[in-house]
Amino acid sequence: MVPKFAQLFVSTLLLLTPLLSIADGRDIGVCYGLNGDNLPSPNEVINLYKRCQIDNIRIYQPYPEVLEALRGSGISVTIGPRNEDIASFATSQDAANDWVNTNIVPYADDIVFRWITIGNEVIPGPLGSNVPAAMNNIRNALDSAGITLAKVTTVLPGTALAASYPPSAGAFGSDITETMTAIAAILAQEDTPLLINVYPYFAYSSDPSHISAQYAMFTSTAPVVIDGSFQYFNLFDAMVDAFNAALEKINFGNVKVAVAETGWPTVGNEPYTSVANAQTYNRNLLNHVTQNGTPRRPDYIMPTFFFEMFNEDLKGNVVEQNFGFFYPSMQPVYPFW
Repeated sequence: MVPKFAQLFVSTLLLLTPLLSIADGRDIGVCYGLNGDNLPSPNEVINLYKRCQIDNIRIYQPYPEVLEALRGSGISVTIGPRNEDIASFATSQDAANDWVNTNIVPYADDIVFRWITIGNEVIPGPLGSNVPAAMNNIRNALDSAGITLAKVTTVLPGTALAASYPPSAGAFGSDITETMTAIAAILAQEDTPLLINVYPYFAYSSDPSHISAQYAMFTSTAPVVIDGSFQYFNLFDAMVDAFNAALEKINFGNVKVAVAETGWPTVGNEPYTSVANAQTYNRNLLNHVTQNGTPRRPDYIMPTFFFEMFNEDLKGNVVEQNFGFFYPSMQPVYPFW
């Protein structure tokens, strides 16, 4: 018979395990898109996540076959509705209830839902003003269903900032300040991060005469940007801290940020795209975000999702098709996990 104190120790350890995995700096996930006509089955994909010890997954809409595969996997799930559904959630609590009751409730006993993303890069844009009300109505629906751990948030692109250089100048555009203030108030109340997509690749490849490869890929050994008391050795931190500064300017500096997408493509825009560059960026990023905060938030280890699990041949252009860690055959594009 196991002594009671040993049983208590084991029970406590099991309860603490998810917290320990975050505290040890590995709050890391990978996005799983389905824009391909040759991708493996969801069951094979989820098994691959488990073999790679990837504990967090982001999916872009509630595919039933993916949710079925995730049952009992122990993988934490970030999920959102389609962008085109947001307006109905904003205007109808019933529509929000229906979405939650169809796509979250049937799986909630077997899946850990972490974040519900209301809008993927819809701010700025015509749908953006719907996001705060949609967030509130989805949150009400989750509460009514007794689902208390899943939190609502939204995902912003870099274009949500009207200014980003130097990072301390980061500010939301005047056309979205009211919307962002309403969103930040919801996030602050729930202690939930704002999710952002961060792509040094696109900044570097579009302006290599002003942005060095070293700054973009975490290989600079000296500060490249000095912004008051903050020194920036890499572009990723600068891009993230521009959002932190923007939140401070609307009086919500207490709202944290998390990275919903970041990555580097291997093909399509040489010499900026290559296996070597992708491997360098992603490896250095992994080492960085699991050990360090940004200059503006040095003590905050930021949850980060890599983009993405597979190359997807139905994406719009060759670069977009080649961000994956794996080919559809499930062979690695380069050694990583």
